[in-house]
Amino acid sequence: MSDTLRDQLLGLGFKAAPKPERKPDARRDGRPSNAPQGARPPAKAGEGARGPRDGQRPPREGDARRGPQGKGRPGGNARQNPGQAKPRSREDIDLAKAYAIRAQKEKDDRIEAERLKQEEARVRREAKVKLDELLKDKALNDEAADIARHFPYGGKIKRIYVTAEQLRQLNAGELGVVQSTGRYLLVTAAVLDEAEAIFAPAVALRVDPNAPAEDDPYADPAYQVPDDLVW
Repeated sequence: MSDTLRDQLLGLGFKAAPKPERKPDARRDGRPSNAPQGARPPAKAGEGARGPRDGQRPPREGDARRGPQGKGRPGGNARQNPGQAKPRSREDIDLAKAYAIRAQKEKDDRIEAERLKQEEARVRREAKVKLDELLKDKALNDEAADIARHFPYGGKIKRIYVTAEQLRQLNAGELGVVQSTGRYLLVTAAVLDEAEAIFAPAVALRVDPNAPAEDDPYADPAYQVPDDLVW
């Protein structure tokens, strides 16, 4: 029999099975296999009009803060910082200069006062050294003296013991008293003059014989100050 089984079945009224349709192959980029060359893949959800155009870079972090065209916030530097200090007026500048000049003058005055103080202390030290050298072996103090001769010195009443003859010479201005290293030395009038030339504050007692007696009440030997008197 020349007819095939398929032809016999068709002659008996059976219909041929329809051919299955061929589905296009899916490509990795999401385009069908029969899509024309160069066609763009379908946009995903959330993309489309909001996506970057061809040739443009995607927006970077910070572009939104800089505003359009990357020029920063609206207004740029045209807006002045509210915390910026206002420029000082001419009056404020002059006042600041006056304060600065006065402060500098006060500082200079303090420095000058300290310099003078140190200079005075140096002169006193040197003068006392010379005075001590002058008074070596020139003191006339007598250990046997028993007459107290009182005199004011340094705001207090001081005393030195002399003999009767030394008291007479002292009241006549022939002798004098010099303070040195915490002691009161009896010296001649000539030595007293030299001591005064070296360091005048060291002269403790110089009597002017022509002065009225009431100017020096301690010149009278009968005038005695008690030893236990506190001044």
